[in-house]
Parts: sequence; C-alpha cells; structure tokens
Amino acid sequence: MALLMAEQLKKSFGTEVLFQDVSLSIQPKDHIGLVGDNGSGKTTLLKVLMEQSFYEAGTISLDDHTTIGYMEQHVCRDQQISAFAEVLTAFQRLLQIEEQLEYLELQLRNPARLSEAALHELVEQQARLHDDYLREGGLTYRSRTRSVMQGLGFDEDKMALPVMSLSGGQKAKLQLAKLLLSNANLLFLDEPTNHLDIEAVEWLESFLLDYDGAFVVISHDRYFLDKVTDLTWELEHQRLTAYKGNYTRSRVLKEEQTLAAQRQYDNTKSEIDRLYGVVEQQRRWNREKNIKTAESKLKAIRKLEESLEEVQQNNEQISFDFTPRNRGGNDVLQVKELALSFGTEKLFQNVTLHLRKGERVFLLGPNGCGKTSLFKTLLQIYTPDSGTIRLGSNIDVGYYDQIQEGLDPDKTVLDTVWDKYPKLTQTEVRSALARFLFQGDDVFKLVGALSGGERARVLLLELMMARDNFLMLDEPTNHLDIKSCETLESALSDYEGTLFLISHDRYLINQLATRIVVLTPNGVQEFSGNYDDYQAACKTLQPQGSAAVKKEEPEKPNAYKQQKENKAEQRKLRAALRKIEDTIERLEAELSELEKQLSQPEIASDYAAITELTQTMDDLRTEIDLQMEEWETLSEQIID
Repeated sequence: MALLMAEQLKKSFGTEVLFQDVSLSIQPKDHIGLVGDNGSGKTTLLKVLMEQSFYEAGTISLDDHTTIGYMEQHVCRDQQISAFAEVLTAFQRLLQIEEQLEYLELQLRNPARLSEAALHELVEQQARLHDDYLREGGLTYRSRTRSVMQGLGFDEDKMALPVMSLSGGQKAKLQLAKLLLSNANLLFLDEPTNHLDIEAVEWLESFLLDYDGAFVVISHDRYFLDKVTDLTWELEHQRLTAYKGNYTRSRVLKEEQTLAAQRQYDNTKSEIDRLYGVVEQQRRWNREKNIKTAESKLKAIRKLEESLEEVQQNNEQISFDFTPRNRGGNDVLQVKELALSFGTEKLFQNVTLHLRKGERVFLLGPNGCGKTSLFKTLLQIYTPDSGTIRLGSNIDVGYYDQIQEGLDPDKTVLDTVWDKYPKLTQTEVRSALARFLFQGDDVFKLVGALSGGERARVLLLELMMARDNFLMLDEPTNHLDIKSCETLESALSDYEGTLFLISHDRYLINQLATRIVVLTPNGVQEFSGNYDDYQAACKTLQPQGSAAVKKEEPEKPNAYKQQKENKAEQRKLRAALRKIEDTIERLEAELSELEKQLSQPEIASDYAAITELTQTMDDLRTEIDLQMEEWETLSEQIID
C-alpha cells in the first residue's frame, strides 16, 4: 500500500502555471530525489503534498498509517533554552508524560490525605502513563537525542549552549535532528545538506541509508543524491518525470529518453512530409482512385499530427567563460608557516602551501576550522600572526565570497556590474548579464531583492569578466541549482588558470580536484587526487592519536615536469576525441540523408537504386561502428 498517492495535481501562481498533470506514488521504502531548476516548484510540490499549500486541481490520498515529517527552514521558537532542550521538543508527548508522572508522584507522597477511591485512581493513572512512557521510548529518547546531535557535530559543550548563541548552520542542524528523531515514516527534506560540513553530511547519508521509512529529498548535492536515493523525480516544463535510479543514473535515462523522443518526432515528421508528397502526387493525377487515396493519406496525416509532440528544450542556461587574460608564472602561490588568531583563540598555525600553475586544489575541513579565514588571510583582508605569503609573477587573483558581502543591496543588478566595469557600454553590460539569465527588466532589480542564487550569478559574472588567472572560490556552488552547478563545473574544467577552492560539493571535488588540502589547527595535510582518492587514502592510514591521516611527502622536483607532460598528452587525446566525434556526426548526417532518400516514392520503386543506397548505408554504419570503437578506446585513456 502506498504511503501517499497524488493524481493530476495542478498549481499556479496568478496566471503562471507552476506544474500540472502531476501524478505520483510513494511506496514505504522509496528513497526519492526531487530535482529541477530553481523556481521550478520543488518546494511548493512538497507543501502541496502535505496540503499546506492550495492547489487548483487533482487529488491527494494518504494511507491511514502515514505520518509525514518535514524539515522546516525556520528559526527555533525559544531562543533561551539549550540546544539539547530544543531538540528534545521533538518528543513533546514524552515530555508531557514526564511532567504528569512528576505531578502524580507528588500527590502520592501523602496518601493519607487522599480517599481510597482517589488513591486508587491516581495509582491506575500512574500505571497507564508509565506503560505509555515505556512503550513510546521514554527510557531511551534522551540518549537517542544525544547520539543524533553528536552525529551532527554537537559535543556536550555545544549541546548546553543557548539557541540564541548558535550560528544559522547550527540552528538548521537542530531542525534536522528534530525531524530525524520523529516517528514519521515519510520524510520530506528540503536542502538538508545546506550549512552542513562534509562530516555531518556523511553522517546524514548513513542515517538515511539505514532509515526504515520513505523520504523525498530536494538537494543540489549530486554526490549526496547518488548515495542515498534510488528513484529520481524531475520537475521540468511544468511536468514531473520519474526515473529509476539515483541522480547520475537518471541523467543517463533522461538522455536516452530524450534521444528516443527526438528520433520519434523526427521520424513522424518525415512520415508526415512523405505522406504530403503522396497526397500532392495523387491530386496531380486527379483520378477518382487517386482522390480517395489522397483523402486516406490526409486522415493518416491528421492522426500523426495529433500524436506529434515536439521535444522541449531548456535553452535558458548560464554561459561561463573564465579564459584568463594573462598566462602568469609557474609558481602561483607560496605560503610558509602561516598562523592566525582571533583574540586568544588560535585558529590555525604552521600552514605551508605551494600552488603551481594549472593545479586545482580543494581546501577541506570541518565548519569553523578557519578555511574562509585562511582565504581572507591569503587575500590580505586579515593580518596573520606570523608567516609569509608570496604570489607569483603576473598572477591576477579573483575571489568568490560565499557570504556575498561585496554586493550593495541598494544598487540595481545593472549598476552593480557597470560600476565594476565602467569602461563598458550599457549594451555590453546588458549583453553580459543576459548570458547569466538577467534579461529585460531583470537588470533593474535591486540586489537586495534577489534570491541567493541570483546574487551568486551576479558575483560569478563579475568574476568571469575579470579574466583572472588564479581563482579563489569559497563554496561557489552554494545557491546554484544542479544545471548551473554542472555548467560551472564544465567551465572550471576547461579553465587554463589555477584554482583554489573551498567546497563541500563532493561531486565537484571528484570532477575537478588534482590535490586536496585538509586544514587542521596545526597545519595542513595534503593528498593527491580527488575526493574518492582522499577517502581511500584516509582508510589505509593508521590513526595516530587524534590524527588519522598522514601528510603527503613534498613533491619531487621532476614531478611538475611529468605533470606538464601528462597534461599535454591529455590535450592531444581530447583533440583526437573531438575529431572522431565530428566524424561520427558527419557520417550519421549522411546516413540520415540516405534514409530520407530511401523513403522517397521514386526510389522505393527502383530496385537498382534501393540496392545501391542500402549498400552505401551499410558501409556508413560499418564506418560509424569503427569510429565508435576508436572513440571508446580514447575515452578510456582520458583522465577526467
């Protein structure tokens, strides 16, 4: 029996249809990822399913045993109580029972003051409440609460802190903890990994994988979705499409379905065109039999046109190009024995780094360890306690600030970018903004009225237009939807400068990283490769005290030369791959043209022509197969 079912749901805002004809079913063990562009209606759909939002059409039915838990993005109501006490409010029923049992215990301390009937009633009431307390987990709910909070990064000291003293990210963790401790058998999670560091996200993954109920999670964290989901819903073009599998699998299935739908559309169009040709020919002959044939073909055409559905394409996509204006030297950044304190609190020390041209280095570490502070120290926004910082020759630094402090909320989008690049004309600035989906009157919006994703686009546009050869990016994929993340990822992959990034986006790290640097209070630990390589290295290293990782040996002098040679070889392989792709595309176009010729009436009646065309088409297919084999061989040699 499904936990929840919905049929033909429709939701609009004014005259704009957000989604329609949405039908879905959630089974007891479903682990569902809900994806779609920002503004497509994902959060609204969850609220509609909970019937917290009005909808114009459709039906929603819940099983009698379904209990929904929803992760609300709101500030905790009581700012004075401790973090531990706030999470305990998830067990309101048990807290009430405790209060009632305490009251009854006080009453029973003086039995002589009670009548025999009243005493008997109090004893029975106490027994009933005690049974309820045991049955509902009264003996373990505090230990379970402590365990969940520890998993989300709260030690005993932080649990005792008042809610008002916590950061926004920590308050979000409290809401998540309350949800995870509820008795719901269907969870709706809206961006649960926001504000969580990698350690907390991995704990959440483990929790959800062991969770006995169903859940629907909205997230732009592709690595997270791949780990915890086995069914993907995509909200696009006002429709909901379901794919079996996690996010990565859903992209493969979507591409296959899109290609199949496009092929069906093209074939149907070709058949319609062919039938129109037959109709025209029959009308020219103008005999009674020909007229009947023409009418029959017109009926067939009408049926085909009714079934014809054009494949919808989403052409609104950000266009990144970070090509640097200067090449810069090989030694990009050298840092020795850097240390930083805030008051008496030592944030980090003994930080030594060496970044070289073309590297893509990711800085990891738990929330609060000082990653952003290290970036601001390297940018000379903060003054270090000790140590040296040296930039290489002709190095232009571009910085993306995840907090978005550099934006004036009282300026328009147009003025924000124009003030940064005053030598450009208004037309040039508006053209650049259009590439980042700010079109028409959107350019006159005040920055203060923009969403987090829109502000991120403004900052990324300013960064792109600077064309610096060393980019320091602090959580660049925060606030971006998945499609924008993938576009940014592709642009950074093609970037010829040097990247230094802070990110908890493990999918991005896997795609881009050549080296990982972990920031600790006493320095840094370095690992070659991407996030999966880093995880594998951590598992093989023996813990020593509190440190379970080993610092990588300094790179040998000839390693850089070898790295350059490897990159040159990879560029050659990619060029050869593109050439093969162009050849395949040309051969498939020729094959398609021959297929059209084969369907023409004058060819269909000519046996010799059919034989010749068929042989040519077979030769083309053989050549395409050979090119595909070569493509696969080269693809295996390319390192992403």
